[in-house]
Amino acid sequence: MTADHRDADRLKRALASLRGLSVGDAFGTEFSRPSRYPLLKRHELPPAPWQWTDDTEMACSVLAVLMTHGRIDQDALARSFAEHHDAGRDYGRAVDRLLRSIKEGRDWHELAVGLFKGQGSWGNGAAMRIAPLGAWYAGDPEQATHQAEISAYVTHQHREAVVGAMAVAAATALVADPDRETGPEELLDGVLELIPRSAVQAGLRRARDMLDYADPGTVAAVLGCGRRTSAHDTVPFTLWAAARHLGAFEAAMRTTAQAGGDMDTTCAIVGGIVASSPAGAPPREWRERVEPLPAWMPGPSA
Repeated sequence: MTADHRDADRLKRALASLRGLSVGDAFGTEFSRPSRYPLLKRHELPPAPWQWTDDTEMACSVLAVLMTHGRIDQDALARSFAEHHDAGRDYGRAVDRLLRSIKEGRDWHELAVGLFKGQGSWGNGAAMRIAPLGAWYAGDPEQATHQAEISAYVTHQHREAVVGAMAVAAATALVADPDRETGPEELLDGVLELIPRSAVQAGLRRARDMLDYADPGTVAAVLGCGRRTSAHDTVPFTLWAAARHLGAFEAAMRTTAQAGGDMDTTCAIVGGIVASSPAGAPPREWRERVEPLPAWMPGPSA
C-alpha cells in the first residue's frame, strides 16, 4: 500500500469518527431538553435539524490540523480553535474567554496555564474533541495517546483533563484498527495500559469491573456522567458505554443519553469512538437529521 493510500484510509477513518461525533453531539443536545426525554423512552427521534455544539466545532479543528500538518501542531491548533470559535455553540465560560483572548493576540501557553488559579482546567473539553485523532492513528494507540496529550495542553493543562483526552484517543485507535477486532474487556485493558495513574485511570478500572452491568443509571451513579464536567467524571462512563456497544451506534447513543448528565459531550465521545469502526456507523436517518459539518473544513469533509 502506498503512502497516498495509507493517508486516504487514515482520513476516511478520521472522518467517519468525526461524523459519528457530530451525530452524537447533536443527538445528546436534543435530549438535553427535558421536553424531549419522552421521545428517548419511546425510541423516537426528535425532528430535524439537529445542531451540534462546541464538541464538533473543536473536533473539526483537530482534524483540520492533522490534515494540514500530519500531526498536532499546537500553535496551529490554537489558531484554528480561536478563528472558528462560535460563541453560540455552547462553549464553557473558561474556554470561551480563552479563545476570545487568543483571537485578540494573547499567548495560548500563558492563558491555558493561568486557568483556575494556575491549576489548569480539568474539564472534559480535551476529551470531547479527540476521537477523530484516535481514528487517524488507528492501530497505533501509543502515538494516538502522545498526540492527544499534545493537543490537550492548548486549552486544558490539568493532568486529569490531559489523561482523559489520552484515554479517548487510545480507545478510538484500538476500535478503528482494521487489522484487529477488539472486545469490551480488551478495549478497556488496552486503554488502561496506555494512560498514567490518575483519577481517570481509577475510574476506568471501575468501568472495567462494571462491564456486565446493563443499567446506565446504576453505572453513572458510580462513574459519573459529566454532570461535574470534569474529565474523571466523564471519560470512564463514556468508555464503558462505548465498550458495551461496539458496532451498535444507536444502542450506544440511547444508553449514553439515558444516564443524563452532560449529554452532548458524553454522546459525542461515545459516537466518535463507536463510529470509527465501519460496523459502528450512525444510521443514515440520523445522519440526515444533523446539520452539515462546517464549510471551512478542508477536503471531503465539507
